[in-house]
Amino acid sequence: MTDRSITRLATLARRPHLLTRRDDVARARRGDLPALPVPEATAASELGSSIVDSAIYVQGRRVATPASLADTFRALRAEDDAMAWIGLYRPSEHDLTRLAVEFDLHELAVEDAIVAHQRPKLERYGDTLFVVLRAARYVDATEEVEFGELHVFVGPDFVVTVRHAESPNLTAVRRRTEADPSMLARGPEAVLYAILDAVVDGYAPVVAGLENDIDEIETEVFRGDASVSRRIYELSREVVEFQRAVRPLRQILNALRAGFDKYQIDEDLQSYLRDVADHATEVAERIDGFRVALRDILTVNATLVSQRQNEEMRALSEASNAQNEEVKKISAWAAILFAPTLVGTVYGMNFDDMPELGWHYGYPLALVAMAFVSVGLWSVFKARRWI
Repeated sequence: MTDRSITRLATLARRPHLLTRRDDVARARRGDLPALPVPEATAASELGSSIVDSAIYVQGRRVATPASLADTFRALRAEDDAMAWIGLYRPSEHDLTRLAVEFDLHELAVEDAIVAHQRPKLERYGDTLFVVLRAARYVDATEEVEFGELHVFVGPDFVVTVRHAESPNLTAVRRRTEADPSMLARGPEAVLYAILDAVVDGYAPVVAGLENDIDEIETEVFRGDASVSRRIYELSREVVEFQRAVRPLRQILNALRAGFDKYQIDEDLQSYLRDVADHATEVAERIDGFRVALRDILTVNATLVSQRQNEEMRALSEASNAQNEEVKKISAWAAILFAPTLVGTVYGMNFDDMPELGWHYGYPLALVAMAFVSVGLWSVFKARRWI
């Protein structure tokens, strides 16, 4: 190895993102750019931290459990007709770069796996499939749906899974497939279909949880709960997010089914994939039903809120009208009592030059005037229904 090659390898070791160019990956695969040897301790500490499980299978049976990526690559090359299944959890760019060099992964797929936050999709780069899936799980404690992202690289003799969340539980998937060596012996496609089946099966508890939430919301709507509008909105957001995770699955499954004949997929695997497609279609239809139900519930809730507001406004109007009636009565009686009070007040001032103070009939006439004015006002207010 020349000094220039050594310098190049050292630079790549310090800056692994330089290997994201496809020409560098191809050169490393051809041997023009040899892989930098990694000591066992370094491999275990630096590369093994993101490895959840790594295994080599021959004829569907696990024959090796390497502790690092370097060990996995060596064990895979040492066995004939072997398959590697590497499970990673939030791997570093360095880990994915080493995988790209070893398995000739496309730079765009590697970039998607590093960045994450991708929509569900299926892309083929030569002999390698790159699948992005969105898993979901229902959290009973908070009555919320949590979504996880899973990236799957499927090649002729390897499967690499990259998880960015706790779900799905690929340990259970691995345990179940290892219990059936005949299925695992069908190759990497069997692992992919098992993962797809696990992701779709994981949607069932989410569907049940959302259905229960919708039933509770319907009860709250007719009970008049003031906070139900917010819950309807939040649940609608979860249903929309769930729909975004499930709807592209049908396109992914259809694309896989379209390649059955071209890639000579085993008949049993075809049957399994059709079953997964049926379940995914059922889930998608249920989600569509949820969106319609939530839309109807929101409409009913808006109608009930409007009715309650109208009833409150009517009650306020009736109270205001009743108050106005009372004010009318008080005002009418105040006017009636004001007339005699005015007369009595005027003649109670006791000035010497006031007319009729010395008249014999002045007092009776004043009383008659008071009574006449009061009765007249009472008649007017009575005719107007103020009294």
